Amino acid sequence: MGSTVPFAKMNGLGNDIVVIDMRGRRDIVTPEAAITLAAGSRTGFDQIMAIHDIDLDGVDYRIDILNRDGSRAQACGNGTRCVVQALASETGRKSFTFKTLAGILTAEEHADGTISVDMGRPEFAWDKIPLAEEFHDTTRIELQIGPIEAPVLHSPSVMSIGNPHAIFWVKQDVWSYDLERFGPLLENHPIFPERANISIARVIDDKTLDLRTWERGVGLTRACGSAACAAGVCAARTARTGRTVTVNVPGGPLLIEWRADNHVIMTGPAEWEFSGQVDPLTGDWQADEVVA
Repeated sequence: MGSTVPFAKMNGLGNDIVVIDMRGRRDIVTPEAAITLAAGSRTGFDQIMAIHDIDLDGVDYRIDILNRDGSRAQACGNGTRCVVQALASETGRKSFTFKTLAGILTAEEHADGTISVDMGRPEFAWDKIPLAEEFHDTTRIELQIGPIEAPVLHSPSVMSIGNPHAIFWVKQDVWSYDLERFGPLLENHPIFPERANISIARVIDDKTLDLRTWERGVGLTRACGSAACAAGVCAARTARTGRTVTVNVPGGPLLIEWRADNHVIMTGPAEWEFSGQVDPLTGDWQADEVVA
């Protein structure tokens, strides 16, 4: 192995996260390293969260986020919670501010160990999501899978919370839909010039949603924090629920609050698994201790 840096394998409700400490360095975690780590049985992940130094007043660190395929992601709520837990354990601090491609995010660890992340303000304008053509009403757009007369999925709500999301509302159990087959088609649909995260959501009551997500650049995931935020906001925006909801993803529940100031707050857990050293150029790694 060449020059290595510390990393931690963590998860947020089963959303596999690799946190890599790039502080004190000028290089980056390469797409090649990400692809290598993603292929590993122990280091497979949904996102890499690379922590970098930053010289910006009021901001603690910059986070570079990579998907399994080596592409960059603008935001990752579950990954941000993992970063906060790692930094809180190291520093004793409870609150942090980060710069991401999605903008400035703030996050705080609570006494019970859960972590809240301010994911910022949602964007509903078609050209800001972005979409490839103009839609005045993004609470439902013309997009469907299946026969015209009897589509399997249709009329999703679309928005951005740092990255583009499409939420398809269904009445049946979210597990009864073949998201593994539909997800890649919809992620790469021409209407989404930057691809999109594709979710199936079912309203349980005015405070609860069930959600499954095909994540852009990742695939099926046990938890996508930004998708949970998008589902919660779109549910409130379409009067399906109130502005505070529990979103049940396959990994467990996330609490989503769309505040009166238009900020979206996501609260949930993070879990440490093991730590080690990794070469950010190649992805070669070794554990600090034996991994069970």
